[in-house]
This record gives sequence, C-alpha cells and structure tokens, in this order.
Amino acid sequence: MYGNEDSAPSAPAGPARYDLLVVGSANADLVVGVERRPGPGETVLGTDLVVHPGGKGANQAVAAARLGARTALLARVGDDAHGRLLRASQQEAGVDTGGVLVGGAPTGVALITVDPSGDNSIVVSPGANARLTPDDVRAAGALFASARVVSVQLEIPLDTVAETARALGPGARLVLNPSPPAPLPGEVLAACDPLVVNEHEARYILGDAAGDTPEAWARGLTALGPRSVVITLGAEGALVSDTRADGSVRVPSPRVAAVDTTGAGDAFTAALAWRLGLGEELTEAAAFAVRVGAAAVTKEGAQASFPTAEEVSAL
Repeated sequence: MYGNEDSAPSAPAGPARYDLLVVGSANADLVVGVERRPGPGETVLGTDLVVHPGGKGANQAVAAARLGARTALLARVGDDAHGRLLRASQQEAGVDTGGVLVGGAPTGVALITVDPSGDNSIVVSPGANARLTPDDVRAAGALFASARVVSVQLEIPLDTVAETARALGPGARLVLNPSPPAPLPGEVLAACDPLVVNEHEARYILGDAAGDTPEAWARGLTALGPRSVVITLGAEGALVSDTRADGSVRVPSPRVAAVDTTGAGDAFTAALAWRLGLGEELTEAAAFAVRVGAAAVTKEGAQASFPTAEEVSAL
C-alpha cells in the first residue's frame, strides 16, 4: 500500500511537477564509532549506538529537497518504528512521500562503523527494500510521468531497477548509481545519462580490463553503452565523460576537513541529478555536485549532514 495506506498517488497537475523522482532504498542507519574497524574474528569496542534515517534512495531524496528540488520518493518501508522515522524525515525535508509504500517486511537496516578519519564500512539488511517490485513501479506511473529526472540505485531488486528504466516519461533522464555493484543489463546501461560510479564500482563493472586511471575507467564504462559517465574521486572531485562531447573532464573539489563520509556519494548524486533536471550541462552540474559532496563530509551522519543551497554557496 502507499504511504496514505489506501490509494496510489494522485495524478499530478502539469507535466513536470517534480524536478527529481528517486526510486530506491530507505533504511535505518545504525551507526557506531570505532577507533579502528575490526578484522576477521576480532571484536572491538565502539561508541554509543546512534540511529539515523538513511538508505541510498531516502538519502538522495532528502539531499535534493534540502537543496530546493521538488522531489518525490518511491520506496518501501516496514510498518514499524524505523519506517515511521524514515517517512517523518522525508516529510520534514519537503519530499513528497505519496509513493512511499508500507508493509511486506521490516524496514531495511544499515549497520555502519565509522573510524576517526571519517571512513566507513556498511552492511545492509534490505528488509522491505527487497519487496519493492516492478509492479510497484508500474503502479507509480503518475510519478514517472511528471519527473524531469529519475534517480535509482541498486539497494532494491535489479528487475525493479530495469522496470524503472522502462518507465521513464518522455524526455526524462535516468541517473543510476550502481551501489552496491552488480551486473547490469544492457537495457539499463543504455538508459543511463549518466552512470555515476566511484572507483570500487568502476573496477567491479570493468573487471580485469579496468585500467589504472579514472580516464581509462571512463572510456571502458562508456563503451558499455551509457550516454554519459561520472566517476566520483572523493577529495579529488569527479571525472565527467559524455558521448556527446570529446574526451573527459576533471572537476576538482574544494578542500575540507572530512568528519564522516557516510551519505556523501548520495548527496553528490542527488545534486547532480537535480542540476541536470534544471538544464545544466553535465560538467556544470558535476561542479555543483562536488561542492555538495564536500559540504556533506564536514558533518556527522548521512541526512543530517546534507547542506542547503545557501551552505553550498558559502563553501
């Protein structure tokens, strides 16, 4: 059932009600700080447990809305306390939650450890995210018909991701972050504009043929069919490659003191997708997105760290 528990989202007025529709996961992030992450068979003590709203889909929706984008989320949560936390966080950020489905399994959970450098390790229990189906996508046709850009990730079933690619409205653009990485069907790769990956995801997709530089990864990924590719490079910014232009372009990031990298990639992707929906060129949108990602790492948590447009301008 939908968030209002008895009906699908009403048909929006006008062809572009949303700057961004996010289709993806919604998790409760259970976060513990550690002096160092444990090795195999090792136990370490950590800080008190903190619970944050998270999940790549929910993170992207909140990040975009906080920047000022008209945003909707299509996701599934459990009928439990974590699900209520997630819906409340979306509503507080200004996200349209008419497409947030309730029930089918407990809300997904991410178990996160963060070390003093701000680096994190994450294990995800998908829960209700694994019950977001192609039928749910087809039932949300009104959302797709009114979205300039659709963003999706791989914390939901791959057949649901493929149906999302098929459901795009006329002239809409698909942004895909293949995280956690998995083999992608050709029809999904061909719809990506752009495919957004970090080094780990690029190397996973390309395998032994990856090469050693972001430029090589971009060439290899573009050859697989996406219309454009963006490779995030952490503190070094990003690299942009577009089949409609020659070569690739490096986009530098401002220097900041990283506190917690959790959710920074989601903030980057959300900002990129929003600016593409506003009509910016890919390199211009990526330049804004790296600043958003940089701002996000200066605070603890995922959604709590996402900046407003004013905060990005002041960076």
